[in-house]
Amino acid sequence: RWFHLYPDQKLTYKDDLHWTGRSQNWNFMCAECHSTHLQKNYDAAKREYHTTWTDINVACEACHGAGSQHISWAKQESGWEALAPTKGLTHLFNDQKGAHFLIDPHTGTPKRSTPRITETEIQVCAACHSRRAQLFEDDRHGQPLMDSFRPALLDAGTYHIDGQIQEENFEYGSFMQSKMYKEGVTCSNCHNPHTLKLKAEGNGVCLQCHGAPQFDTPKHHHHPAGSTGAMCVNCHMPSKIYMGVDERHDHSFRIPRPAQSVVLGTPNACNQCHTDKTADWTAKQTKTWYGHDPVGHQKFAETLQAARSQTAGADRKLIAILDDLNQPAIARATAARAMTSWLSQETVMVLAEHLTDDDPLVRMGTLDAMQPLPPGLRQQLVTYLLHDPVRSLRIQAAQLLADVPLENLSEADRSAMEKASGDYIAAQRHNADDPSAQVNLGNFYLQRGEFAKAEATYQSALQLDQKWIPAYVNLSDFYRQAERDSEAQKLLTDGIKLLPDAAALYHSLGLVQVRLKDLPAAVVSLKHAVALAPTDARYNYVYAVALHSNGQTPQAIVAVNHALKLIPNNASLLELREQLRAE
Repeated sequence: RWFHLYPDQKLTYKDDLHWTGRSQNWNFMCAECHSTHLQKNYDAAKREYHTTWTDINVACEACHGAGSQHISWAKQESGWEALAPTKGLTHLFNDQKGAHFLIDPHTGTPKRSTPRITETEIQVCAACHSRRAQLFEDDRHGQPLMDSFRPALLDAGTYHIDGQIQEENFEYGSFMQSKMYKEGVTCSNCHNPHTLKLKAEGNGVCLQCHGAPQFDTPKHHHHPAGSTGAMCVNCHMPSKIYMGVDERHDHSFRIPRPAQSVVLGTPNACNQCHTDKTADWTAKQTKTWYGHDPVGHQKFAETLQAARSQTAGADRKLIAILDDLNQPAIARATAARAMTSWLSQETVMVLAEHLTDDDPLVRMGTLDAMQPLPPGLRQQLVTYLLHDPVRSLRIQAAQLLADVPLENLSEADRSAMEKASGDYIAAQRHNADDPSAQVNLGNFYLQRGEFAKAEATYQSALQLDQKWIPAYVNLSDFYRQAERDSEAQKLLTDGIKLLPDAAALYHSLGLVQVRLKDLPAAVVSLKHAVALAPTDARYNYVYAVALHSNGQTPQAIVAVNHALKLIPNNASLLELREQLRAE
């Protein structure tokens, strides 16, 4: 049905959310998941779409792939016998073949009769039911998800530190965190993909596998039978409303942990219903029920909090999560990527071990962490991933090695590098209507020393979206490397006029002013950045250093102390404070 997304806002064409803007563009934002066999066909030179599709809605081939051979099999046309094993389909959803869940009569807990050895169904669903970047057209041939897509990790702002849903991130990233995923559950155990309905009503969908005497009882849920508190989903799959009308459940199937809410400030299902109660009250209540604070499968919240606030010692916690094979791969990958702030001989050795991790998501996070390493070390560690079986990882390796001279590689690696580099460029050009892809491409060209191409693609990003902050930041950094700081200063000043609340632009401008030896102006710009993003540790650090360099050491100490009130135990700021006090 049609409804107004922003009924209380008067949006003009100048607003990003206006229907004429990029954020509401059907070809760019919606069509891939809401139609069948979409070919976006964006012409970057003309900035035009020539998009085609076979069905304007989600039809059979959106999931099953091309159906012509399936029809031949069904009609038993010539050669149909050869198609019989697959029924003429491009791939089979056989993740549940021969499997069922056995319920322990004493505990009521289920166990799958045979392990799940494939997840074709899950990955096909995830192509749309995930927060991800699309790198290539998805031909629905049953290829691994990460051949064409790059799933989002547990990013700040998108997920809470314990992995609960925050922004719109769909179901896959949550489901990957669940014990149910680990034990072999697939999407169609609960959902009928053809009717779009659950397999059973109410708690019945859960009781397909979980014993009713043990779980569908007040002894378990501690609420009156038939009440909202007795509904499994209300405790284990709390929901949020997205797009104004779409109620979406968190698919991590977690045990509510109000005691964790008290310590870490994370949400919990109990207080989403009992809004008149505090987390302390809820924690005491659940401890009374069970004799202990409930714990769950996901055990990474404290680690991600330490990483996000850059707390001293967070690297040890991150290593522990990365090494724990019982933790969800999406959490381990997030821990790996977070180590980019703690690169040392020890952490690099740990990361190197996980470049061969069985899960491609962990390999992706590990590669992300290696971006700041020197080219020689990146070459030593990353080169063999140019041959990784997953395409998105091959192109990620190529991006990491873009500044390594080809003559430094063996003939086989050089050939793989050229192929993967071509795929990387193709992936960014597939998304040429997205300014972030233009910035990615500009960075790639810059690493390869193709300076004219780099500058042109940064400019293209700004032409697509003059409010795209990373384009300003990266183009100004390009000007720095080209010793064109006066152009960088003008670029950032113009950007600030358009985006007066962009902390990143003030920070970049301050760095430019430092290079132009205008330290008083730099201090003012860096102070603006801190005021707009007070919990950004790097902005606070650079601002304090600038104050010190400007002969304002007491003010620098005050600035660091103020920052530490907002981001306590930050290792870099604590070390800086000691250095400033010693002078």
